[in-house]
Amino acid sequence: MKKIVYTVGTFDLLHVGHFALLKYCKTLGDILAVGVASDEVVNMYKPNIPIVPLEQRIEMLKALSCVDIVRPYYNLEYVSGCKELNVDIFVVGEDWGKKPYNLDVDNFILSMGKKIQKVKYNPRTSSTKIKDIVLGQFLSKNKPMINAF
Repeated sequence: MKKIVYTVGTFDLLHVGHFALLKYCKTLGDILAVGVASDEVVNMYKPNIPIVPLEQRIEMLKALSCVDIVRPYYNLEYVSGCKELNVDIFVVGEDWGKKPYNLDVDNFILSMGKKIQKVKYNPRTSSTKIKDIVLGQFLSKNKPMINAF
């Protein structure tokens, strides 16, 4: 029986940190399924919606050889995806918290005798860092001119 690994995220501005995570996830099992948060879901826990639209984030993830299944989700909960996919390992980031939707999936996975795998984030980059760099460059090039008069 093939082992199914499932991880979830926004996957906005796909970068080397995402690649490292997904390649690692693939080493944990036979099939890698990736849940992609809709803009509405992201807006529930982050201050800004993604820059790249959901359909394009899905398309980019499907193009990766290590990803077998891409599943968008439209509600801030993870149990339905784990049930639908019958996952063996649910991979979460090191900042996985104690919010009700996190605890629900933690309890479900453990009650099914499955595994939760926590991973550290890649310190090389993040979508937030990329956005901050772009914004910084934009602001430095578009400083208002000081009127000398």
